[in-house]
Amino acid sequence: MGGRVSIPEGVHVVIVGGGFGGIAAAHQLKSQGIDFTLIDMRDAFHHNVAALRAALLPGFAKRTFIPYAETFGHSFVQGRVERVDTDKQMVILQGGKEISYSHLILCTGSDGPLPGRFNTEASYQTSIQTYQDLVTQFQAADSVLVVGGGATGVEMASEIKTEYPDKKVVLIHSRIALADTELLPSVRQQAKEVLLEKGVELLLGQKVSNLSELRLNVTQKNTEVKTDKGETLTTDLIVCCAGLKINSAAYASSIPDSLAENGALKVNDHLQVEGFANIYAVGDCADVKEPKLAYHAGLHAAVAVTNIINSLIGKELTMYRTGYVTMLLAMGRDDGVGQFNGYRLPRWLVAFGKSRDLLLWKSWREMQQKQP
Repeated sequence: MGGRVSIPEGVHVVIVGGGFGGIAAAHQLKSQGIDFTLIDMRDAFHHNVAALRAALLPGFAKRTFIPYAETFGHSFVQGRVERVDTDKQMVILQGGKEISYSHLILCTGSDGPLPGRFNTEASYQTSIQTYQDLVTQFQAADSVLVVGGGATGVEMASEIKTEYPDKKVVLIHSRIALADTELLPSVRQQAKEVLLEKGVELLLGQKVSNLSELRLNVTQKNTEVKTDKGETLTTDLIVCCAGLKINSAAYASSIPDSLAENGALKVNDHLQVEGFANIYAVGDCADVKEPKLAYHAGLHAAVAVTNIINSLIGKELTMYRTGYVTMLLAMGRDDGVGQFNGYRLPRWLVAFGKSRDLLLWKSWREMQQKQP
């Protein structure tokens, strides 16, 4: 973004949500010397790209949580945003604390079940312990059922079979094709081939019919699971990797006219929320037609911060344009599938580029802290 620009007095940017988009925006504002407050309900950034492996390997979780305060100091506030007062330009936290803003960046992300998502008010130690407890459950199970064959389910089943090759792993998915619809058909087929090579059993075109009655993430030997096709199977541990939804609790009641049907925020080409020149949506909560990826959240953040600065110094706003889908699926630490700019990548390259370390180095470098 070049050198620092001269910013008028009274500018204070509030960032709601400290995921990949939130920390990217905070870093860019910090580098420009712009006053900001980053708000998150945890006290540590969660590198959830590595969350699935953290549920399987003892001691791995501490590499996936990075304390905010060490990087952002007093510019970080822990709390849950309950609503946004757009008239007074304030965000109101649970407990009544109010933080005023001149500009607001909403990066609330998406929510879903453990272990892929962990959107809970928790301390650094509690967060790590949650994943350590999951490790114990996986170690005690002889068989695991993974529910959902999107990207997360495919990665989860692969991770389990890689780290615990002797465990029986079954993946059930309501559709015949696996992974995300935005992926090339050849990449989706390749994901299926990797799962079969690793010994994952596939139950495609079926749903679990009694999921609401079942306990997730807890080992209970020989639990009976029924499918909508009348099949019954037994397993020791059930992991749900389906049901991702936009995390809209912080803003849904405050700006209902700007909501898309799925709870995301309608945005223009500049990522400004519909009806507001000084409110931006970044990452999963922005209603942009593209896969919900950490990579895209970072691109959104750059556009939002650039446009805040441009609006203050009278420059033309920049536009966000979606490009070819780039997506990498880590299928255990030794394999992976993916595509870059519309082209399928070799499996060894995905394994080398993402699967080995799950891009942990990148987050630790961005947070300017040393990985344990």
